[in-house]
Amino acid sequence: MPLRKAEAVWEGNITEGKGNLKLGSGAFEGEYSFASRFSEEGTAATNPEELIGAAHAGCFTMALDGALTRAGHTPTRLHTTASVRLDKVGEGFGITKITLELEGDVPNVSKEEFEKFAHTAKENCPVSKALAGTEIELVIK
Repeated sequence: MPLRKAEAVWEGNITEGKGNLKLGSGAFEGEYSFASRFSEEGTAATNPEELIGAAHAGCFTMALDGALTRAGHTPTRLHTTASVRLDKVGEGFGITKITLELEGDVPNVSKEEFEKFAHTAKENCPVSKALAGTEIELVIK
């Protein structure tokens, strides 16, 4: 299996410095900063939690699609939004919760069956397993 890499560079102090994140594939490179990570106001920079959200949404959605397809239920469309919560925990910070919001269009699958597939994918996608120490909530619309 392939080994995936990413890089981070930081220059300056924690509150006034800035950094750059780069994926080994070259598919993404962008700035991050204290403000992009801890401010409620939007910035043009990213943050580690946003990237974890993208990875989790992508992994979960692919796992769900794979399970549905193997069962003969090819989805027309699956859409997942991941919300990653970063909170003060003790003297530092922690990712305390990830909410996956799922919408799906899957022909000939009951709501109950779809929910079963979705919960199984949430438990078994590799990113969910890597984040097992964090509460992961699934909301199916």
